[in-house]
Amino acid sequence: MVSMPEGVLTRVPVAEARERLAASQFLLVDVELPETTSPDEQPLARLLGLEEADLAWLGREGESARAEFLGDSAAFVVPSVEAGQVIHLHAVVTERYLLTVHRGPTGLVRDLAARFPHEKPADAVAMLFLLLEAALGTYRRAAAQGLLEVEDLENDMFRQREPEQLYRLARLRRNAALLHHTLLPYHRVAEETVTRRMLNANSPAERQRLIREYQRTARLVLTDIESLQEAARRAFGSYSSLVSGDQNGVINRLAIVSTIFLPLGFLTGFFGMNFTYLTDELESGAIFWLLAVGLQVAFLIVALYALHRTRIWHRLRDDDGPVDDDD
Repeated sequence: MVSMPEGVLTRVPVAEARERLAASQFLLVDVELPETTSPDEQPLARLLGLEEADLAWLGREGESARAEFLGDSAAFVVPSVEAGQVIHLHAVVTERYLLTVHRGPTGLVRDLAARFPHEKPADAVAMLFLLLEAALGTYRRAAAQGLLEVEDLENDMFRQREPEQLYRLARLRRNAALLHHTLLPYHRVAEETVTRRMLNANSPAERQRLIREYQRTARLVLTDIESLQEAARRAFGSYSSLVSGDQNGVINRLAIVSTIFLPLGFLTGFFGMNFTYLTDELESGAIFWLLAVGLQVAFLIVALYALHRTRIWHRLRDDDGPVDDDD
């Protein structure tokens, strides 16, 4: 529990937290529940003396994104990213307090409490927007980290392609999809609640500023996640292009081998047949060397000249050369 504006952090039992919520002004109450739900666990709203009918979901596992008004209060299920995992923080805000609920430890509320002496929020709603922006910040950091990893993988691919890079790209693409899949539904419902219900002509100027700052941050975070998705798709395309280039090189080499050895195979098969003319007339060694070896050498010269004129040989040599890092 953090009392404001003093910013004093204290640990209290549920009974005392319930009394503070009923009597105190402007405080943050953070409830940490066990990571797994016990069979005899009572509804948290009942323990804290809140409206159980509206907040029956509070603290319940598996809740989807939520942002709604409940008369003189608002309730949120806010996603955030911690240690590569998406967790959901439940929040209830009124003019007097901000209540946050999560299962297991989380650094989001701890970091929020550490910002109080510097940010000095004016009321519980201002604290809520600090919390929402902090949650968006976790997504933004995850997207930026993923984007850097994709760029590093692309550089490594063009130096030396390895199968492991494909699996890492698949993992990054999946993480980007997870970020987008968890943030977009929350952003839509939060935009509806924050913009149409909180942002009105009667709102204080400071609150309107906080709302507009939150909207700008949310748009930037979604843009960063979409950039990560696009970079992952581009990296997959680059990997596929490199594989196609290698396959084209193999096909070209096979074409060269076929160009060289197909005429040789034809000549060998031709002179190996037992025609009367071949067995009776071509008896001298000079004729044998002229036809059997001379024709093969001529075919080889013509084939190599054709390869040189069509620049296939140069392309193969360039493909085998090292990649310039400056390109």
